Amino acid sequence: MPNPSIADLVSAARDADAHLGTTRLILIDGPAGSGKTTLGGRLGAALGAQVLHADDIYEGWTGLTSMWPVLGTQILAPLAQGQAASFAAWDWAASARGERIDVPVAPWLVIEGVGVAQRSARPFASLILYVEAPFSERLRRGIARDGEAMRDDWRRWQVAEAAHHQAELTRENSHVIIDGAAPVPDQ
Repeated sequence: MPNPSIADLVSAARDADAHLGTTRLILIDGPAGSGKTTLGGRLGAALGAQVLHADDIYEGWTGLTSMWPVLGTQILAPLAQGQAASFAAWDWAASARGERIDVPVAPWLVIEGVGVAQRSARPFASLILYVEAPFSERLRRGIARDGEAMRDDWRRWQVAEAAHHQAELTRENSHVIIDGAAPVPDQ
Protein backbone atom coordinates (compact mmCIF):
# COMPACT_ATOMS: atom_id res chain seq x y z
CA MET A 1 0.00 0.00 0.00
CA PRO A 2 1.51 3.37 -0.98
CA ASN A 3 2.20 6.07 1.57
CA PRO A 4 -0.27 8.91 1.96
CA SER A 5 0.83 12.19 0.45
CA ILE A 6 1.76 15.31 2.39
CA ALA A 7 -1.53 16.77 1.12
CA ASP A 8 -3.39 13.75 2.58
CA LEU A 9 -1.67 14.21 5.94
CA VAL A 10 -2.42 17.94 5.97
CA SER A 11 -6.06 17.15 5.23
CA ALA A 12 -6.18 14.58 8.05
CA ALA A 13 -4.64 17.09 10.45
CA ARG A 14 -7.11 19.79 9.43
CA ASP A 15 -10.03 17.38 9.95
CA ALA A 16 -8.86 16.47 13.46
CA ASP A 17 -9.91 18.28 16.61
CA ALA A 18 -7.43 20.25 18.72
CA HIS A 19 -6.55 18.49 21.98
CA LEU A 20 -3.69 20.77 23.08
CA GLY A 21 -5.64 23.90 23.95
CA THR A 22 -6.35 25.45 20.56
CA THR A 23 -3.30 23.81 18.98
CA ARG A 24 -3.50 20.78 16.72
CA LEU A 25 -0.52 18.64 17.67
CA ILE A 26 0.97 16.17 15.21
CA LEU A 27 3.29 13.58 16.79
CA ILE A 28 5.67 11.70 14.49
CA ASP A 29 7.23 8.67 16.17
CA GLY A 30 9.05 5.55 15.04
CA PRO A 31 12.54 4.11 15.26
CA ALA A 32 15.66 6.19 14.70
CA GLY A 33 16.69 6.57 11.08
CA SER A 34 13.22 5.84 9.70
CA GLY A 35 12.61 9.30 8.20
CA LYS A 36 10.71 11.14 10.95
CA THR A 37 12.77 14.34 10.76
CA THR A 38 12.39 14.63 7.00
CA LEU A 39 8.65 13.95 7.18
CA GLY A 40 8.27 16.36 10.09
CA GLY A 41 10.02 19.12 8.18
CA ARG A 42 7.86 18.62 5.12
CA LEU A 43 4.63 18.44 7.09
CA GLY A 44 5.62 21.41 9.24
CA ALA A 45 6.34 23.46 6.12
CA ALA A 46 3.01 22.49 4.55
CA LEU A 47 1.14 23.53 7.73
CA GLY A 48 3.27 26.56 8.56
CA ALA A 49 4.01 24.84 11.88
CA GLN A 50 6.90 24.89 14.28
CA VAL A 51 8.69 21.53 14.34
CA LEU A 52 10.27 20.32 17.58
CA HIS A 53 12.82 17.51 17.60
CA ALA A 54 13.09 14.90 20.35
CA ASP A 55 16.88 15.14 19.99
CA ASP A 56 16.52 18.52 21.73
CA ILE A 57 14.30 17.03 24.44
CA TYR A 58 16.01 13.92 25.74
CA GLU A 59 19.28 14.04 27.61
CA GLY A 60 21.63 12.14 25.35
CA TRP A 61 21.68 8.47 24.46
CA THR A 62 19.99 7.42 27.71
CA GLY A 63 17.26 10.06 27.70
CA LEU A 64 14.48 8.14 25.96
CA THR A 65 12.83 6.94 29.16
CA SER A 66 13.22 10.26 30.97
CA MET A 67 11.95 12.72 28.35
CA TRP A 68 8.50 13.30 29.89
CA PRO A 69 9.43 16.13 32.29
CA VAL A 70 10.47 18.27 29.33
CA LEU A 71 7.89 17.03 26.82
CA GLY A 72 4.97 16.89 29.22
CA THR A 73 5.65 19.51 31.86
CA GLN A 74 7.56 22.16 29.93
CA ILE A 75 5.95 21.86 26.47
CA LEU A 76 2.54 20.19 26.47
CA ALA A 77 1.16 21.34 29.84
CA PRO A 78 1.57 25.09 29.23
CA LEU A 79 0.19 24.84 25.68
CA ALA A 80 -2.82 22.88 26.97
CA GLN A 81 -3.51 25.85 29.26
CA GLY A 82 -3.24 28.30 26.36
CA GLN A 83 0.18 29.58 27.48
CA ALA A 84 3.43 29.74 25.56
CA ALA A 85 6.02 27.11 26.45
CA SER A 86 9.79 26.94 26.38
CA PHE A 87 12.53 24.51 27.27
CA ALA A 88 16.30 24.30 27.29
CA ALA A 89 17.51 22.15 24.40
CA TRP A 90 19.95 19.34 25.06
CA ASP A 91 23.45 20.17 23.86
CA TRP A 92 24.89 16.80 22.85
CA ALA A 93 28.48 18.08 22.67
CA ALA A 94 28.38 19.67 26.15
CA SER A 95 26.12 16.96 27.68
CA ALA A 96 24.02 19.68 29.29
CA ARG A 97 20.93 21.78 28.69
CA GLY A 98 21.71 24.84 26.60
CA GLU A 99 19.84 27.22 24.33
CA ARG A 100 16.17 27.87 25.10
CA ILE A 101 13.58 27.00 22.49
CA ASP A 102 10.36 29.02 22.64
CA VAL A 103 7.10 27.31 21.70
CA PRO A 104 4.36 29.90 21.21
CA VAL A 105 0.67 29.07 21.14
CA ALA A 106 -0.11 28.45 17.46
CA PRO A 107 -2.69 26.60 15.37
CA TRP A 108 -0.21 23.76 14.64
CA LEU A 109 2.74 22.07 16.30
CA VAL A 110 4.72 19.12 14.97
CA ILE A 111 6.90 17.12 17.36
CA GLU A 112 9.03 14.38 15.85
CA GLY A 113 11.29 11.79 17.36
CA VAL A 114 11.54 8.44 19.04
CA GLY A 115 9.20 8.30 22.01
CA VAL A 116 7.19 11.47 21.40
CA ALA A 117 3.93 9.52 20.99
CA GLN A 118 4.23 7.77 24.32
CA ARG A 119 1.01 7.06 26.25
CA SER A 120 1.21 10.27 28.28
CA ALA A 121 1.47 12.46 25.16
CA ARG A 122 -1.23 10.81 23.05
CA PRO A 123 -4.24 12.54 24.68
CA PHE A 124 -2.87 15.89 23.45
CA ALA A 125 -2.39 14.75 19.84
CA SER A 126 -4.69 15.45 16.93
CA LEU A 127 -2.74 13.12 14.65
CA ILE A 128 -0.12 10.45 15.39
CA LEU A 129 2.14 9.18 12.62
CA TYR A 130 4.44 6.19 12.97
CA VAL A 131 7.33 6.01 10.51
CA GLU A 132 9.16 2.71 10.06
CA ALA A 133 11.91 1.34 7.84
CA PRO A 134 14.01 -1.82 7.80
CA PHE A 135 16.66 -2.14 10.52
CA SER A 136 19.56 -2.21 8.07
CA GLU A 137 18.37 0.95 6.29
CA ARG A 138 17.89 2.80 9.57
CA LEU A 139 21.35 1.83 10.79
CA ARG A 140 22.89 2.84 7.45
CA ARG A 141 21.22 6.26 7.64
CA GLY A 142 22.32 6.75 11.25
CA ILE A 143 25.94 5.89 10.56
CA ALA A 144 25.92 8.10 7.45
CA ARG A 145 24.67 11.00 9.55
CA ASP A 146 26.60 10.47 12.80
CA GLY A 147 29.73 8.59 11.68
CA GLU A 148 31.09 5.09 12.15
CA ALA A 149 32.29 5.93 15.67
CA MET A 150 28.62 6.09 16.74
CA ARG A 151 27.72 2.56 15.57
CA ASP A 152 27.71 1.06 19.10
CA ASP A 153 25.56 3.95 20.40
CA TRP A 154 23.14 3.41 17.53
CA ARG A 155 22.88 -0.32 18.24
CA ARG A 156 22.23 0.30 21.96
CA TRP A 157 19.65 2.96 21.07
CA GLN A 158 17.87 0.58 18.67
CA VAL A 159 17.45 -1.96 21.48
CA ALA A 160 16.12 0.73 23.85
CA GLU A 161 13.71 2.19 21.29
CA ALA A 162 12.31 -1.23 20.37
CA ALA A 163 11.58 -1.94 24.04
CA HIS A 164 10.06 1.52 24.46
CA HIS A 165 7.79 1.23 21.42
CA GLN A 166 6.67 -2.24 22.47
CA ALA A 167 5.91 -1.19 26.05
CA GLU A 168 4.11 1.98 24.93
CA LEU A 169 2.25 0.25 22.04
CA THR A 170 3.18 3.24 19.93
CA ARG A 171 2.69 1.72 16.50
CA GLU A 172 -0.64 0.18 17.45
CA ASN A 173 -1.94 3.53 18.72
CA SER A 174 -0.89 5.58 15.72
CA HIS A 175 -3.40 6.96 13.22
CA VAL A 176 -1.17 6.49 10.16
CA ILE A 177 1.76 4.13 9.47
CA ILE A 178 4.34 5.51 7.03
CA ASP A 179 6.89 3.39 5.16
CA GLY A 180 10.05 5.42 5.63
CA ALA A 181 11.82 3.47 2.88
CA ALA A 182 9.21 4.53 0.28
CA PRO A 183 8.44 7.97 -1.13
CA VAL A 184 5.87 10.27 0.46
CA PRO A 185 4.56 12.34 -2.46
CA ASP A 186 3.58 16.00 -2.11
CA GLN A 187 0.14 15.45 -3.68
